[in-house]
Amino acid sequence: MKASELRDKNASELNGMLLDLRKEQFSLRMQHGTGQLGSPHELRRIRKEIARVKTVLNQKQDDKE
Repeated sequence: MKASELRDKNASELNGMLLDLRKEQFSLRMQHGTGQLGSPHELRRIRKEIARVKTVLNQKQDDKE
C-alpha cells in the first residue's frame, strides 16, 4: 500500500494495520526459521510496509502538536 493511501486513514486504523503486519511478520519469521518460507522477499515487503505505517503515524502525531 502506498503512503498516500495510508495518509487517508485515521490513527486507529493505522494502529490496527500495524498490529496485523507485526503478526504477519512474526509468522514469516517462524516459517523462515523452520525452513518453510517459500518466498523470502515477503520478509522485506512486510518490513517496508511496517516502516511506511509507522512513518505516517509519526507524521500524524507531529501534525497534532
